[in-house]
Amino acid sequence: MLNIVVIHNGIHELELMFQPTAEASYTFVRTGPGFPERLAATLATADALLVPNGSDHVAMLDASNVVVEFLQAGKTLFCFDGWFTAWIPGNHWQMDNSRRTIEIRYQIGTDQHNILDGVAIDELIFNHGISGWWACGFITPAANAEVLLTDTWGRAMVVLDEATTPGRMILTSSGPLADFRYDGSNSNALSHLYRNLLEYSSQKIQP
Repeated sequence: MLNIVVIHNGIHELELMFQPTAEASYTFVRTGPGFPERLAATLATADALLVPNGSDHVAMLDASNVVVEFLQAGKTLFCFDGWFTAWIPGNHWQMDNSRRTIEIRYQIGTDQHNILDGVAIDELIFNHGISGWWACGFITPAANAEVLLTDTWGRAMVVLDEATTPGRMILTSSGPLADFRYDGSNSNALSHLYRNLLEYSSQKIQP
C-alpha cells in the first residue's frame, strides 16, 4: 500500500476523490501559514506526494526545496495539474489555449511500462462529445523523461520522469485525475489511469 500525502488548499470535497483503498492511504496537508514545514514533517513517512487539479502552485513554489529532498530520497511525485510556477525539477508546463479544441486528439507515446494499458484514450479526448477538455496546456519534459501521452501536435500531455532525480515524477498537463469521482464512481478512464499509476508506483517502494 502506498502512503500518499495530498496537497489540499480548500477544494470542496477533495477527500471524496481520494478515499482509502487497499492500494493507497491518504493524508491531507493544508496550504497556509507554515506550509513547507508541515509538509516536510508529513512527508517523512510518506511514499508519494500528490498535487491534485486546482492546487496552489505559489504554495508549492515555497515548498520546492521540500519536494526536491523528497525526490532525492527516491520517492514519488504525482502532479495532476498545470503548474505555473517553477517548483518541479527539470519539467515545465506551458498554458496554451491557442489551438482549436475540436482538433485535439491524444495518442500513446512510448509507455515502456504499459501504464496506459486498458485506459480508454477516447474518454480522455472527449467529454460529453467535446474534445480537448482534459488539458489547457502542455509539458516540456526533462531530458530522458518518458512521454506517455501526446496531443495532436506531438506535445507532451503525460510524462514519467525517472531520470532527473533518484525518485520519479508522474506529471499530467491538467485533468482531475483521481481514484473516485465526486459521485463515488471509479469506472472511468481517469480512474483507470490513476490506479495504473498507483500499481506502477507501488512496485517502486524502497524496502
